[in-house]
Amino acid sequence: MDLILGIETSCDETAAAVLEDGRTLRSSVVLSQETLHAPFGGIVPELASRRHLETLGPVLREALRRADVTLADLTALAVTAGPGLLGSLLVGLSTAKALAFAARKPLVAVNHLEGHIYGALLEHPDLCFPFAALVVSGGHTHLYEAKAPGEYRLLGCTRDDAAGEAFDKVAKLLGLPFPGGPAIEETAKAGDPKAIRLPRALVGDRSLDFSFSGLKTAVLLAVQAAAGDPARPPGRRGRRGSPVAVRGAWNTLTPSPRRLAPAFVADLCAAFQEAVVEQLARKALTAARRVGLRRLVVAGGVACNQALRAHLQARGAEAGIAVACPSPALCTDNAAMIAAAGFARYARGDRADFSLRAFASLPL
Repeated sequence: MDLILGIETSCDETAAAVLEDGRTLRSSVVLSQETLHAPFGGIVPELASRRHLETLGPVLREALRRADVTLADLTALAVTAGPGLLGSLLVGLSTAKALAFAARKPLVAVNHLEGHIYGALLEHPDLCFPFAALVVSGGHTHLYEAKAPGEYRLLGCTRDDAAGEAFDKVAKLLGLPFPGGPAIEETAKAGDPKAIRLPRALVGDRSLDFSFSGLKTAVLLAVQAAAGDPARPPGRRGRRGSPVAVRGAWNTLTPSPRRLAPAFVADLCAAFQEAVVEQLARKALTAARRVGLRRLVVAGGVACNQALRAHLQARGAEAGIAVACPSPALCTDNAAMIAAAGFARYARGDRADFSLRAFASLPL
């Protein structure tokens, strides 16, 4: 029996899990920092790393207690080495090294993106390689051809913002709470996605890349028009007639300074969500068809979005492509997926030494 302890601290979730033989989840503990970062409308890296320092010890003890094991019972430790926030990663990595040294257990380094893919494999044991994979979250929007365990080919990625980041910024602009994804999804239920026209990026582009910055700007312009554009006071013009930049000018990093009608906010959320969902689904299914695969894995925090799941399932069925998504608890950052990816790497003989570094950017 192989017991893998997974540790995940790549962003703002402090997580630990114990996995038995790569399939049976003995325990999974996730401590969110949402309330800590909510007043800022986004993740504050320094606050995230300090909170990991405070909470990782208790989270690890609870994961071991729920699994009814000790460090001595473990086969190996798996830890996220990147990508992610460097300070946050260092907390988890330093702790994993110390535990592995003290318990004399092997250490396995895991790529966070591969972890998301293994979150789907953990819940879909019949799913086998090869398949296409869409990893979509607050920090990542990547398309891969997953050829075999540990063998991945990048097919496309975002050229600017990640999809989850766009959700957060649009939510902040509209005065909705953080995290933005769930807030926009809930608000969109009361809206009409056809009431406001928003652009679809890279429609005629044969690449499998994504882009959300233009969509985000279109939302800003729609809000400015609805609110009377207070960011550009009349009478202040530049030499060529263009508006003069105002300190603290209104943009997608700050909420609208004027109250927006609830019906307008709902319609705009519905239109924005539909535009993001359509782009993600179109590119992901095109990628699967282009490489001749009939299976698509969709993982990451944005994969919790029910509109995205429904759209992908419907379009996938039409195209003859089976779509697999993990449950919401395994879509957001967690250590169960790190333990699962770590088990696969451990079984292949992968080991990390104590010179292992954390990487803010780490290709898969």
